[in-house]
Amino acid sequence: MAATSPEIPRTLDLSALVARKSHFLLGPRQTGKTFLVRQALPRARLYDLLDASVYLALSRDPSRLGQELTPRDRVVVIDEIQRLPELLNEVHRLIAGRGIRFLLTGSSARKLRRGGVNLLGGRARTRYLHPLTSRELGPHFDLRRAIARGTLPAIYFSDDPRADLEAYAGSYLKEEIVAEGATRNAPAFSRFLRVAALCNGTIVNFTGVANDAQVARTTVYEYFEILRDTLVLHELPAWRKSKKRKPIVSSKYYFFDVGVVGALQDRQVRPGTPEFGEAVETYLMHELASYRDYVSGAPLAYWRSTSGFEVDFIVGDHTAVEVKAKPNIGPRDVKSLRALAEEAALKRYICVSLEPRRRRLGEITILPVTDFVEALWDGEIA
Repeated sequence: MAATSPEIPRTLDLSALVARKSHFLLGPRQTGKTFLVRQALPRARLYDLLDASVYLALSRDPSRLGQELTPRDRVVVIDEIQRLPELLNEVHRLIAGRGIRFLLTGSSARKLRRGGVNLLGGRARTRYLHPLTSRELGPHFDLRRAIARGTLPAIYFSDDPRADLEAYAGSYLKEEIVAEGATRNAPAFSRFLRVAALCNGTIVNFTGVANDAQVARTTVYEYFEILRDTLVLHELPAWRKSKKRKPIVSSKYYFFDVGVVGALQDRQVRPGTPEFGEAVETYLMHELASYRDYVSGAPLAYWRSTSGFEVDFIVGDHTAVEVKAKPNIGPRDVKSLRALAEEAALKRYICVSLEPRRRRLGEITILPVTDFVEALWDGEIA
């Protein structure tokens, strides 16, 4: 049973976006796309493709869309557009011929990226909606709560978050994967999904995942592509610009929400455990990815040398961020940051920690987690 959720203002201003141009709005299930649309665009005509009658009418005759729209319909929302990608030809015609602006929402980019699908020829931009951020939660933000249950709106405010997270994982398997026909082997994908969750925040050994999930290595690559296309997985590329130490070039992968990946791992996250450190890192990946997609556009990467030094995040080409979920940071905890600082390629070096106050350790700034996310959204890390 979910508690009553307060209305949380979101960072994305949909009315400002569609005032200028049509947009795709993509995000995993339950990030709040439909609620945000109804809140931000209450007067827009809405077509919900989860409504069987709407779906059947438009799938039989996509031209009905143009027939039903009047001159007063200047902004039109089509919810769950990935269910009917052939409708995009009619959308394209209406944008070009009648100047209508569309907001096209979806929880999967898979069908939209397949060959032959009309992606509107540059007539629509793409924006992403993430789970709630610390800035959006404002006075409702609690770090331990966010780490334990993630920040999907309904689950963050739930009376039974564990049950809701388990249900989310089950509905994802059922609705997002099997119903879309992405794979016919639900048991194999279910085994893979748990193994992939245990690889969260790491460089993936695809052969090892294949062995543990009892599927072919080629299938593992396909399954990772499914996770990326359904927006459940962030790929974090390697930062390759270090010269004194040879960098590793393989990507790392993070699940989009720390609560969801914890449920898939079937782990209880407690402070002082390695799992807690991984959870804090995953949560900060969410905040950094949200800030990138909502505000800065700056790329994210990580750095690891072949000799074993590793820094969790490189923001743009200006900031290195290492995460240590510890209440006391010593020189050994920042040795990778110091190794990277020898490159003299970045402007600042930050260790995000559980220490209670900000301080300096040589060229490195040590920040509490809450101070870091506040500085991020205040634009200080830019």
